[in-house]
This record gives sequence, C-alpha cells and structure tokens, in this order.
Amino acid sequence: MAVLPAERGVRLGFALAGLVLAADVATKAAIVAWVEYGAVHEWLPILNIVHVLNRGAAFSFLHDAGGWQRYFFIVIAIAASVFLIWMIRRPGTSIMERTSFGLILGGALANMVDRLVRGAVVDWIDFHWGPHHWPAFNMADVSISIGAVLLVVHEVFGRKRLREANG
Repeated sequence: MAVLPAERGVRLGFALAGLVLAADVATKAAIVAWVEYGAVHEWLPILNIVHVLNRGAAFSFLHDAGGWQRYFFIVIAIAASVFLIWMIRRPGTSIMERTSFGLILGGALANMVDRLVRGAVVDWIDFHWGPHHWPAFNMADVSISIGAVLLVVHEVFGRKRLREANG
C-alpha cells in the first residue's frame, strides 16, 4: 500500500516531535546526572555547559513569580500542543509547515515534561562573548526556535512562490 505525500508529512511532523522530545529528555538527564547544579564548564571560548533551572519562560520571564507560573506554563504547553497536533494533521498543511510544527511540538512537550517532573526547565547551553552571556537554553528551545524560523521563511518565501506559480 502506497503512502500518500500528505500522510508522509504527518508522519514526519510527529516523528520530528518524538525525536526532539527524546533528545531533549536525554540531554537534560545527562546534565542532571553529570553536571553539578550551578556549575559552569567551559567547552569552547564562546560556549559553556551549565546546569541551571528556569522556573519561567524564555529569557527567564516570570522566573521569580512565586510558583504559580509552573502550572500556567504547563496549561499553555498543553493548549499549544493540541493546536500543533491539529495543524500537523490538518489537510492542506505543507511539508515545511508540518516540519516546523513538529519541531515546535517536540520542544513544547519536552519543556512541559521538565515542568511536570522537576518543577522547572533544565537549561544547559550558555553562549557568551567575553562577559556578555545569552540566557542559558536547551535543545527544546533550539527546536522551537528553528521551527519558528522555518515557519517565517515559509510564510515569506514559500507562499510568495505559490502565488507566483498560480499567476
């Protein structure tokens, strides 16, 4: 039985989400097991491996909000995941969109798992230039960011080509 292209795209979206989830859970488990909390290990001149916990969202938004934010971000992750699953399965969704949604879904689920299990998200990648540090992040954050960039690229260039092709 042949698999239709749309079905392959749906499978791709969910496979990417599963791979991101597994990779993120594995890397965070390794950090928790092998890197002492609060430790900083220089790996490259511009990259440290760290072990920090973020109780907030991106850039530590609401990190010190008192604990309620954990449940708030879990609810947001569940709602976003339901929406992303619907978007991956929706007829007419392109392969690029399904890829993007899969990457974002995997990252959202991975960070949600952290909030459920640890009460906070483990961040471990620390890019810096001299004393100037980007906020620490993890593989789930990278996946979410790549998925978002792919969506923007698709919207800007992919739809333009489709309009040009349709005259």
